[in-house]
Amino acid sequence: MRVLLVDAFPMVRAALTGLVEQHFAGAQVQGVDTVAAARVALAEAMPRLVLLDLQVEGGFELLQQIHREHLLLPVVVISGSDDTEDALQALGAGAMGYVPERSDLNTMVQALQLVLAGGTYVPPLKPLTDDEPAPPAVQAPQDWDHLPLTPRQKRVLQLLTQGLSNKLIARELGVSVDTVKDHVAAVLKALGVSSRTQAVVAATQKVRG
Repeated sequence: MRVLLVDAFPMVRAALTGLVEQHFAGAQVQGVDTVAAARVALAEAMPRLVLLDLQVEGGFELLQQIHREHLLLPVVVISGSDDTEDALQALGAGAMGYVPERSDLNTMVQALQLVLAGGTYVPPLKPLTDDEPAPPAVQAPQDWDHLPLTPRQKRVLQLLTQGLSNKLIARELGVSVDTVKDHVAAVLKALGVSSRTQAVVAATQKVRG
């Protein structure tokens, strides 16, 4: 598995490279420190996963470009910020995961495993206002009542916000993957979005906004 790591700091690149190579058998990490070098690496060989620090100059534009030109290439943002707005902005731009650098080792590994399995990782984040506690998990809120969704489809939306892939959702609900795909399509239409990641962002904003 080839992993492209985009981070300006050599110590961070060394730490993340060691983490990935230790926990993912056969992983080969290519570390670069600029967006220009990342674009060259992408042109030479397509990786299985991109780890991106948005603090790199032009990092957000690179995230948008990857989402636009390589829709199936998952990008996980590794960030020094645990701010909710930063995470929602990254996820809305196409990131499949947002992992604050303060996260412990197990959390980082589990986040990467989830994204590689087709899921979306959204960490526990600070509330948007200081006096509003962040919920421990996304529940089906009243804000979803107006959506033209069946109870089962609302459950699918809830599982999407927890980062589960279609396969894991199918296992959780005891239905086929094709059935889950139909439910996901209905959810995307109801939310007025075009991707699973955008659905997670929209649902999270409804709960935390």
